[in-house]
Amino acid sequence: MEKLYELLQFLFLGLFQGFTEPIPISSSGHLVMVKEIFGLSGQLQGLTFEVLVNFGSLIAVLIVYRKDLIRLIVNGTGYLLSKNRSEVQKDDFRFILYLIIGTIPAGVLGILLEDWIEATFGNTASFVGLMLIITGLALWVIRNLKGYKGDREIGWKEVLIVGLAQAVALIPGISRSGATIVAAMLIGWKQATALRFSFLLFIPVSLGTVVMSIGELIELGVLSNNFIPYALAFLGSVVASYFALLWFMNIMAKGNLKYFSFYCFIVGALAFIFL
Repeated sequence: MEKLYELLQFLFLGLFQGFTEPIPISSSGHLVMVKEIFGLSGQLQGLTFEVLVNFGSLIAVLIVYRKDLIRLIVNGTGYLLSKNRSEVQKDDFRFILYLIIGTIPAGVLGILLEDWIEATFGNTASFVGLMLIITGLALWVIRNLKGYKGDREIGWKEVLIVGLAQAVALIPGISRSGATIVAAMLIGWKQATALRFSFLLFIPVSLGTVVMSIGELIELGVLSNNFIPYALAFLGSVVASYFALLWFMNIMAKGNLKYFSFYCFIVGALAFIFL
């Protein structure tokens, strides 16, 4: 019975993290609160669990944006190899460069500050609550913005701003998708461009995190000692992230970001007061 409870617990955590990853309510912040409420910090060693379920979310993002990714790869390669480059190839190659530029801030600051952020904020649910309130305020500011810049109108300086916003989201309680979408829409990007760029920007950062954490996974023996519970958490994350991302895309299209803002206000205030 105890083993079954453990399996259900990990499955729930995978589903929970997977669902909260794509939507702008900070999956890392919610995981901090859940660990504190249920006393799970000892079971979820370091960043290992977060990395694994984050990888599940990455798989979901790759599935949802597979057509965009295939187009970018084909046209980007064509731009490099072809002498007669089309405008479409040029635009997609530039978009790839922008994704690289946007990845740099979070990549560099993540390497330099990851341990400090984890030690300082990683297990402080009240701090997460405060950051959720800030996330809610940011979402409230852009709730009615539509934007006027599409994929072809954005520039590298704007991309750098969005990349810096993603770096700020290294702090638990600051939503990654929320921070990047808020930054993009504040500088005039259309909703569709902001959403697509935000989640394509998630791919290299998530891949980098996984690659850098392989050594820790092996050292802790997580994949051998806890293979079944971690596998359940991973699969739960893939499924939940996939459907949550589709749902979020629909919410964005209908202009209903205010509901996420309300949620962040309520949960953030409760966490700040009681945890």
